[in-house]
Amino acid sequence: MWKTAMARAAGALRSPLQGITSTPFRSHYSSSSKSTSSAVVNSMILRSLKEHYTEVSKMAPPPKVSPPSPFTVVKGALDSGGPVLKRMYGDEEISISVMRMVNILPGLDPAEIDGDDEINQLFLHADISKPGQDFVLHFLCGLYPDALGIHSVSLRHKNETSGLLEVPSKYNGPDFEGLDDRMRDAFHGYIEERGINDALFPFLQAWLYVKDHRSLMHWFKSVGTCVKKTN
Repeated sequence: MWKTAMARAAGALRSPLQGITSTPFRSHYSSSSKSTSSAVVNSMILRSLKEHYTEVSKMAPPPKVSPPSPFTVVKGALDSGGPVLKRMYGDEEISISVMRMVNILPGLDPAEIDGDDEINQLFLHADISKPGQDFVLHFLCGLYPDALGIHSVSLRHKNETSGLLEVPSKYNGPDFEGLDDRMRDAFHGYIEERGINDALFPFLQAWLYVKDHRSLMHWFKSVGTCVKKTN
């Protein structure tokens, strides 16, 4: 839904400009009329922004979904790129971050992904830390409506967990698929016991819808403000 809206908005902003540049614009106007032509283009952009801002603002939000207990939503998560959910498990602190798979896999062309697949394939980052320790156990998982699979397990310094794509500074062990079946099963049981499973999917999917909507609305406003200042 939001993906389609963003694609349509981008296309609409390109089309009026393509119409201008395809005409012999410069041959009919002298340099003294540049300010006038700029005002025309700016007006077209602002009009298109306003139309699509109005359209997106009328889109119905997804049904409200609460995270599985005892996870709670991190305050301010919608306006940051950090953790979305947190919970305590004994003396352990568990934090969950999420991204769409299409936004993180290198070389993946979003145009080749069906819209339903794009919103049903998520990357989940789970950090498990204990008091007094400088390192956290970091799980990178693929999250789907009915399954969760571990891609990697690593130890990271707490200072390296602030960004999802930070490159760890130390050796992170073998590939998860290189571990034997018994160890892989043990890791799956470890995170399952802590509530890290496909039950998180409905909330995280709805949360990403809302975040995308907020980001798109903010983008419309920011671009409009920037264009107005150039008049």
